[in-house]
Formats: sequence, C-alpha cells, structure tokens
Amino acid sequence: MPSKPASPSPEADLAFLRSIVEGGGKPSITLAICYLAGGLLYGLQCLFHIGQIFGVIRWPDLANLAFVIGITVAVCGFITWAAIRDMRESGGGHRGPLATRTLNAGFSSAGMVNLAMIIIFGVGAWRDGDFALWLYYPAVVFGLQAAAWSVAWGLKKKVWMLATSAGGWVTAVALGLLVRQPDQYLYVCTAALFLLFALPGWIMLREARAKVA
Repeated sequence: MPSKPASPSPEADLAFLRSIVEGGGKPSITLAICYLAGGLLYGLQCLFHIGQIFGVIRWPDLANLAFVIGITVAVCGFITWAAIRDMRESGGGHRGPLATRTLNAGFSSAGMVNLAMIIIFGVGAWRDGDFALWLYYPAVVFGLQAAAWSVAWGLKKKVWMLATSAGGWVTAVALGLLVRQPDQYLYVCTAALFLLFALPGWIMLREARAKVA
C-alpha cells in the first residue's frame, strides 16, 4: 500500500486514497496464469469430451483416463510455477496495494471453498453411485467465481469484471438445471471455461505485462 506523506496536503491525501481505491501496482500474474491455464486446459478437456460424444475421438479407456489426468497435472504445474514466480518477484512478502491484496485474498478464499466442494460432491457422487451429483460441483464453482468477480468489480470498477460476474451467475444456474442433460451441460461448460476463465486470465495477464512495461 502506498505510504502517506509526512506533511500531507489535500492533494496528497486525495492521491493516496485514490491509489487505494483504484488498486494501482502490478496485478497478480499468479492469478492471471491460473485463470488462463485453467480455462484453456479444462476447456480443451471439454472439447475432448464433445469429440467423444460425436464419435470423433475413440480412444481406449486407459488413454482417456491418462488424458484427463494429464490435464489436471498440467493445470497444477502451471499454478505451482506461477506461485513460485510470484513469491520470488515479491521477495516472499505480501507487497502491493490494498485493493490488489484484497482481490487476491477473495479469490484465494473461493479456492479454499472449491476444495471443500470437491470432497463433498465427489464423495457424495461416489457413495450414491450418481455421477449427476458431481456435476453440481462445477455449477457451484461458477457461482463462487461470480461472487469473487463481484467483489473485484466493487474494488476495481472495470466493466469486464462485472460482465464476468454476471456470466458466472448465469452459468451456475444453467449448469445446475442441466445436470441430467449431459450434452447441453458440456456445451455450456465449455463456452464458460473459455469466456469466463481463459479470457479474464488473458486480460489480467495483459494488464500485468503493461504495468511491467
């Protein structure tokens, strides 16, 4: 957070408060890469499943499993690399403006809830032998992301953040209603991953690079 001048003037106070509200400073590259990589890779996985539905892709079961696991490993690898890179650049500290730190904390909290949802819906689907229960999990994820982006909009006042929040809300409702219609569910999820994860990730990455430049 910017330091307040020792001998404040009205103009200096105004600039100080404005820097807090607007969240100046370099956006989190970690967050950007997580969204971009997650959206692209999981979107690719959804396209893979669509190819299976249409009979374009006919791989052995073991190959299908290896592909799905590989996608998850790749996403985790990108997240780990981005986190390590961010820590090195920040010296292991928590520097950055208040708005940016608050934004990152909000998305981190949503990620913690996502982990709990994986356990809840995963165990429930396995116990009841009903895969449709697991399909409620992505719907909840998009709902949580909609809430996180709503916080981002409140802090940054960027139109694309508001649009992402609204899109996440619509996607959450749509997926929740389509759990018994796997084809339509997959189409909605695929589009949402590219538009509501990969695209915001690319926007954040571009903004971070522009700050560096």
